Amino acid sequence: MQAMILAAGLGTRLKPITDSKPKALVEVGGVSMLEITIKYLKKFGVDRIIINLHHFPDQIKSFVKSKYSFGIEILFSDESDVLLDTGGAIKKARPLIDPSSPFILIAVDILSNLDLEAMIAFHYKNKPIVTLGVKDRPTSRSLLFNDNMLLKGWRNNQTGELKGVNSDKDLIPLGFSVVHIIEPAIFELIEEEGAFSIIDLYLRLMVHYKIAGFRQDTSTWLEFGRVDNIKEVEKTEKFKDLLNWLN
Repeated sequence: MQAMILAAGLGTRLKPITDSKPKALVEVGGVSMLEITIKYLKKFGVDRIIINLHHFPDQIKSFVKSKYSFGIEILFSDESDVLLDTGGAIKKARPLIDPSSPFILIAVDILSNLDLEAMIAFHYKNKPIVTLGVKDRPTSRSLLFNDNMLLKGWRNNQTGELKGVNSDKDLIPLGFSVVHIIEPAIFELIEEEGAFSIIDLYLRLMVHYKIAGFRQDTSTWLEFGRVDNIKEVEKTEKFKDLLNWLN
């Protein structure tokens, strides 16, 4: 199985740590976010990973080399010239992605025990062009699904702004776990250029293509996006349990 880790972000919410290192190498509980993410993917049989790079790219390459690529194939998609956002990142990485099978897309700054094996099985059974890992949890922005767990819109829970729909009545709002399973056929449908949001791409494609939600409310989901957030997460038993589970 192949995967791509989104690791190119500037990590502005993690300053001043990210003034001298990339977000992916910021440590949580003594382990870098990148190592945590790679161990999670390997736990579910991923043996080929693409990592996109922008901020301090050589540090990430050196770290991976020092770990002997974690015993798997690791490739790099270089965005040093310009940061391309999530949508632009996968488009840039297209030449590195095996077109014969779907790929997992995951953010580097999360930790979850979302059952990827079950999510992959769901994806193959239902045959959407994209499957999104989702969970009923507090969030500032929700993905909106119908009763068949098909994506129908997006909502900013702080402002009430809607995308893709005029009303969220009868739709199910869920938090995105930032784990995707994507069919390579999506590349033929991308019209956007430069830097663009993958969520905006999904909202455009959902009109004619199945974009499904894989719901796993019992899973644990932790985010490491801010310095104070990291400090709080490190204190929790959930974090300790997840690290033990990965090892």
